[in-house]
Amino acid sequence: MKNILFIAALLCSFATKAQVTKVAIQASGLTCSMCSNAINKSLRSIDFVQNVDANIKTSTFEITFKPGTAVDFDKLKKKVEDAGFFVANFTATIHFDKVQLVNDGLVTVDGTTFHFLNIKDQVLDGNKSIQLIDKGYVTAKAYKANGKYTSMECYKTGLAAACCIKDGLKIGARVFQATI
Repeated sequence: MKNILFIAALLCSFATKAQVTKVAIQASGLTCSMCSNAINKSLRSIDFVQNVDANIKTSTFEITFKPGTAVDFDKLKKKVEDAGFFVANFTATIHFDKVQLVNDGLVTVDGTTFHFLNIKDQVLDGNKSIQLIDKGYVTAKAYKANGKYTSMECYKTGLAAACCIKDGLKIGARVFQATI
């Protein structure tokens, strides 16, 4: 009986770690296959990355992750920048388990907090793609345009502020701005 409970607990812990299934990053400034190769190598050097598929025509990199590892969006973005480029679009496919979303509200999934903007209130269940719209995760023009959908301070800084305390976050905690 103890073995069955242990195995069940172990399986549940793996299931919660597998929330982010893939990420697609579009880089700006690519001019040749050598540029694409630089980003590809940079992304592959991250410990939680399993595979990177590059599409030179669209300047997009589809990234999958090693099972049971936590995904750090900021680390992925930094690796693109370390290769000498900028992120123009960042889309994450995440497995949601009946998560209630409210426009201009915060949701924490597998330890990562998202602030959803310009959405209809809804329940997400299963794999869904979300776009990160933080500064540096979209073009400057898109970032400015999305600012009209909220007055929360965390949009400007990417960090929880006084506006986020009601949701149980500590001031200074990382908050990713997102839309669907």
